[in-house]
Amino acid sequence: MKAYIGLGANVGKRKKNMELALQELRRVVKITRVSSLYESAPWGYPHQEKFLNAVVEIETNEEPLKLLSLLKGIESRIGRKKTFKWGPRVIDLDILFYDSWIVDSPKLKIPHPEIKTRAFVLVPLLELNESITYPENEKQLKDIVDVSSLLGNQDIRKIATFNVRTWRWDETV
Repeated sequence: MKAYIGLGANVGKRKKNMELALQELRRVVKITRVSSLYESAPWGYPHQEKFLNAVVEIETNEEPLKLLSLLKGIESRIGRKKTFKWGPRVIDLDILFYDSWIVDSPKLKIPHPEIKTRAFVLVPLLELNESITYPENEKQLKDIVDVSSLLGNQDIRKIATFNVRTWRWDETV
């Protein structure tokens, strides 16, 4: 199955934390593509450092709840501690899409319910797959979300492109 995972970090060595997350992900799934690295203003709770964000496309045979468990394990190994909703974090890994599945359980919702409102997710996601389709209505995400409007209201900028040879983001700015 193809899935998309959102990555975010705003505590400590943010870029290093993101790269550690990629290394850990490679141990449990096949990463097929990695977006550029973006810096964005914090969401929900503004009194914190800016975030680094990216999206990875993966292939996995793990069921969604098992994949979620693997992601939570990675977060824990990198040092994530529970804070508060939208609070600072060493690393955050979210399942955005899982093939064309719809999951609505207390532990997991797929597609991620906030995709349509967050430029820091949409921009790297659409960079990887411009024609990604929302499973509820089979419409392309780019056709149901006004990305330019979100960009006008949310501070996000590309800071690095991914280098597949080194498995790191190379600074662009």
